Amino acid sequence: MSGLRVIFMGTPEFACPTLQKLINRGDQVMAVVTQPDRPKGRGQRVVPTPVKELAIRHAIPVYQPVKVRDPDFIELLHKLTPDVIVVVAFGQILPKTLLDIPSLGCINVHASLLPRYRGAAPLNWCIINGEHETGVTTMLMDVGLDTGPMLLRQSTPVDENEDIVSLHDRMSAMGAELLSESLDGLTAGTIVPQGQDDSRSCYAPMLKKEDGRIDWNRD
Repeated sequence: MSGLRVIFMGTPEFACPTLQKLINRGDQVMAVVTQPDRPKGRGQRVVPTPVKELAIRHAIPVYQPVKVRDPDFIELLHKLTPDVIVVVAFGQILPKTLLDIPSLGCINVHASLLPRYRGAAPLNWCIINGEHETGVTTMLMDVGLDTGPMLLRQSTPVDENEDIVSLHDRMSAMGAELLSESLDGLTAGTIVPQGQDDSRSCYAPMLKKEDGRIDWNRD
């Protein structure tokens, strides 16, 4: 049990295994930060994010700022004095004033083998582009988009019949374990962050509606 003082920032189902892993480790998850509740489905009923639902089940305080760069919210995080902020698919760019708060830094769990597939939809573009291998990377965050120094990477093969559901579930579980190893390595001083080779990077933008259109002239 590490007993680290942790703030967790995440929103979708992909982030939940990592939050659960922190709880199971015995870390002090002092707060969860997630996106505001939004309408969903045909009925447009406002529903909480999956991360919020998990946090509530474990009686963890939840904050849902519209913008994380709001000075009052930054001051709130300062007062919590976290050792580390763990970020998994949160959905907002973090300003330097927030990144500088925790003593161990902000650690992101990203669903690709960085520097490949930086951006919001690495799982989708991995499948679209027919990759045979992908993985998870933990990194110390900086002000760039997934450009910070890497801590650990773990690869996994992509089956030719893989779909987004199966890959999502495998990678979310893998990310939770890799985050745990990264925290242990950082606190023990056994991990040396490695800079990314920007020349090998590519971008995985959010999918648009036109990305799903079928060209019926193809075989």
